[in-house]
Amino acid sequence: MTKVNCLNPIAACGLDLFSDNYEIVDSMDNADAVLVRSAAMHDLDLPDSLAAIARAGAGVNNIPLDKCAEKGIVVFNTPGANANGVKEIVVAGLLLASRDLMGGYNWVKENAADPDIAKKVEKQKKQYAGNEIQGKKLGVIGLGAIGAKVANIAFRLGMEVYGYDPYVSVDAAWSLSRHIKHITNVEDIYKECDYITIHVPALPSTKGMLNKEAFAMMKDGVRILNFARDTLVNDADMIEALASGKVAKYVTDFPNPAVAGVDNVITLPHLGASTEESEDNCAVMAVKQIADFMENGNIKNSVNYPACDAGVRETAARVAICHKNIPDMLTRFTGVFSSKSVNIANMVSKSKGDWAYTILDVDAAIDDASKTELEAVEGVVKVRVILSRQLVISTEVQYRVCPGSMIDYYCKAVTFVTAFSCIFHIDGI
Repeated sequence: MTKVNCLNPIAACGLDLFSDNYEIVDSMDNADAVLVRSAAMHDLDLPDSLAAIARAGAGVNNIPLDKCAEKGIVVFNTPGANANGVKEIVVAGLLLASRDLMGGYNWVKENAADPDIAKKVEKQKKQYAGNEIQGKKLGVIGLGAIGAKVANIAFRLGMEVYGYDPYVSVDAAWSLSRHIKHITNVEDIYKECDYITIHVPALPSTKGMLNKEAFAMMKDGVRILNFARDTLVNDADMIEALASGKVAKYVTDFPNPAVAGVDNVITLPHLGASTEESEDNCAVMAVKQIADFMENGNIKNSVNYPACDAGVRETAARVAICHKNIPDMLTRFTGVFSSKSVNIANMVSKSKGDWAYTILDVDAAIDDASKTELEAVEGVVKVRVILSRQLVISTEVQYRVCPGSMIDYYCKAVTFVTAFSCIFHIDGI
């Protein structure tokens, strides 16, 4: 039984995808996998049993990635699952930055009891006049799942869109409208655009990238949107730019004591992906990734280990090894099996930075001694052995195998006319 602990509420449409071979537990102490949204994990003790953490969302700054890698814990996220929700709120942010909707709303609310409010509106509204976004230049920094959607919809709203991303993926490139101007130097975004929205991950290289030097290159009165991560913007430099008029409006989804309440700052309480649809999509994606990893050892959308896919397991056993990315590891792994005359039917090995991941399909069951020998190889941090299991289907029953799991197939109704039971050997559960 695979034990899964949820550190935050996870949408039922996701959890329902787990088969009967999974158990949702209240404690992480003996959990095999963890599902998390915003809960801080940096100070938590991670048990040795833990093999995987899935973040139901894109950002993983609440998870100690290096610590997890060192313990052989694969950390997943769900890029793109909340992209539409964030895209829509960015459009709202563009309008909030252009039209003083908040100022107008607050005036009406403050004067709601005035019997002459309808007459006063006509004199007051000129204070909240703004600009249209049509025909303006928008710079999109980061063209991942969210940035690409933002760029496309902004073009359809009549904006001239510039996109910058030196690491744009093939999928993102294909999804971009041909009308998006691809910029190779981010400074051109700063110099040319009336609006700038940022959609890059929080990394040491991106921390404070919107700072005094960047603001100095921008047009006077530029409007900036940050629905990615608060650390991307240097708050002190932003406040100075707002005071000077260099930045006309700053819309951010990350309120903090530095910017909350500052004039011309519109702060939202991290609502970017807070839609029912986004939460459902993230939950489904996170559960499917966990199930595929636990059942088949496959890795998709990990942030600390490489993507690695060996398909659905078809051999007697599959061995999944988290290890350091150092020379001669594969030779050592295969040596363990060759010394015991165990045939390796298939092998996939991938690396990512300092870490690597290897899947070996073998034609015989793996004993404890072999597993211990693999764990003793210098540089290995975790070894998982995924074995076949037997499923007994009794007479006159209807049984569904792994509902909604990555196996994604079902046994049909089976009716037996004899008193015998049938034993089905099913791989991957």
